[in-house]
This record gives sequence, C-alpha cells and structure tokens, in this order.
Amino acid sequence: MPNGASSGLLLVEDDETFGASLVRGLRSHRFSVSWVRSLREARRALEEATFRLALVDVGLPDGSGMDLCGEIRSRHPGMATVFLTSMSEPSLRLQGLQAGADDYVPKTSHFREIVLRLENALARRRHWQEVSQCVSIGRLSINFAAQEIRVGRRIHHLGARETALLRFLMARRGMVVSRDEILDEVWMPGEYPTTRTVDNFIMKLRRIFEDDPEHAVILRSVWGVGYQLIASNA
Repeated sequence: MPNGASSGLLLVEDDETFGASLVRGLRSHRFSVSWVRSLREARRALEEATFRLALVDVGLPDGSGMDLCGEIRSRHPGMATVFLTSMSEPSLRLQGLQAGADDYVPKTSHFREIVLRLENALARRRHWQEVSQCVSIGRLSINFAAQEIRVGRRIHHLGARETALLRFLMARRGMVVSRDEILDEVWMPGEYPTTRTVDNFIMKLRRIFEDDPEHAVILRSVWGVGYQLIASNA
C-alpha cells in the first residue's frame, strides 16, 4: 500500500479465493485495487491512501462492514461505498442502505453486474470530487467537510442529506437541474422519495440563507423544470 497514493478501489473481503478472483476481474476492467481482509486493515488503508470507492464485505472476521461504512460516510464523504455479501435478505439490504451505502450486491451476482454497480456508484458520487470543501456565494460561506453554512456571523449546521443536495447543486452551479435529476444523484437505491421530498429539502436550505425564502434569489425555482443555484459570487 503506497503511502499517500490514490488507489481507486478499496476491496475489503476476507475470503481468499473469492477476493483473489475479484481482484483479477476488477483489474481487468481497469480498476486500481487495494485488497485488505479485515476492518483493522481497512481502517489503516484509509489512513494511508485516498480511495474513490470501497467494495466491502458485510461479514468480516473482526466486525461488520456496516460499521466501516458509517466511518467512511463521516470521514470520507466523497467516497462511494458498495456492500458485498453472501446474504440476500431484503432486511439486510435495507440496513446496508440505511448505513449509508450507495448500493448492495450479492456475491452470487454476475461479475459484469458487480462492475456496473461499482461504475454507477462512482457516477453518483462524482459531484463530491467536483466541488471544493469550502466555497463562497456572496455572503455565504459553505464548509462541506464540517456540514455547515456561515451566513454573516451565524453558523447553521446541515444534515447529511442537505449537505449532499447542496454539494450537488454547487457542482451544477448556474445550471438548471430537474427534480428527477436531483433524486437520481442525491438519494440512494432502495429509498423512495418523491419530487415533493426534493421541494421540502430545497425549502430547508432556503430558510437558512435566503432573506425571503418565498422569493429566492440564491437558489431559484425554474417553473416546470427544477432549480438553479446562482453562478455569481456577487
């Protein structure tokens, strides 16, 4: 494991035969793979290198991969996480998604399906790489790492969903994005929000930084289409 390297994909899998097969297959699809066999090794790897994606076995010899997923979401929010498991019960899949995973794939899946799910998870996280951790819009200062917005002297703390939504809008700053696009990019597979859910989260953000949330000038409504975050810093 090269210190400070960008290794692409972190595979956390304790089954030697299955893990070796995955590494060969993933590398043949041009993934740069670092393979570890336990939570302890995974935590050390995350301290030593930067990854874009983690493929994590739920059942590990020293604990649950779900615990690792929570740590990744807290410390590496731009990193995509896909659970890998030999168990296929719907309740476990739901538990994994609630833990913050981008997707959940059974080990019995065709290898091409695993690759497609990994590629989709990366695509869903790309807006995290496109935006700096700290940005400004006029009198707003946004710290995505701390999940907070400073408006003048006031600091407002954001939830994980508001943070993801705002970061996606920032990545598309100046562009009009539809509600359906927001749902696809910000919410996870297995969740069932509606376009009304998007509207509610937009209003939460407006109440923080708009002088008049009903007549927004920073996060605008585009009738019949969706929303637009202004491009100007003025």
